[in-house]
Amino acid sequence: METSLVCEESKPYMPHDQLFKQLIGTFFEEFIELFFPEVHRHIDFSSIKPLSDEMFTDLIKGENRKADIVIEAKLKGEDTLIIIHVEPQNYGQPNFNERMYQYFSLLYNRYRKPILPIALFSYDEKRYERDDFEMSFPFFHVLTFHFLIVELRKKNWREYIESDNPVAAALLSKMNYSEKEKVQVKKEFLRMLVRMEINPAKMELINGFFESYLKLDQKEVETVNN
Repeated sequence: METSLVCEESKPYMPHDQLFKQLIGTFFEEFIELFFPEVHRHIDFSSIKPLSDEMFTDLIKGENRKADIVIEAKLKGEDTLIIIHVEPQNYGQPNFNERMYQYFSLLYNRYRKPILPIALFSYDEKRYERDDFEMSFPFFHVLTFHFLIVELRKKNWREYIESDNPVAAALLSKMNYSEKEKVQVKKEFLRMLVRMEINPAKMELINGFFESYLKLDQKEVETVNN
């Protein structure tokens, strides 16, 4: 496999949401297996079906936006259909937990099926993100809504370099590494690619995702290639 690098500036820009949608949409099972192995054990992945883009109304700003990834699936040994909603988030946002509850409510109102919500945080800053939304009064607790979360910036990239999971390889570029470690991260990424037995189109998707986020200068490129 060719492992030399090209200058990232020559590649066309693709929006963050589309990059994540392509990666997780293509490697949905691998994404679930990587971060949520207990969920993975219960899903019948032969049954998964992407649903049409859901249009959400932002009740605060009066805007419309699409849900990023909405998948229909079955649990193993059961006929009941469930909905898995994955929402990549690339910037800190106040009340994001409330927004996840809004999305959950809209999806449930449409499909009337059990929904598993997942938030994937990929911004570079370190923040505390809630994984729940509560509604209560001094006299009565109405609800507590929970959702699964992945905070990439809190993941140590070295813990994933022995994996043959293509999602792990791509997302090394958004994990916690220093400027001094960038070249080593790239080298480990290329070693991961060599071990994977996937077709050229998927290989290009993974490589394109990685290079969109981990950018090297010319000197760093030469260090990797030598």
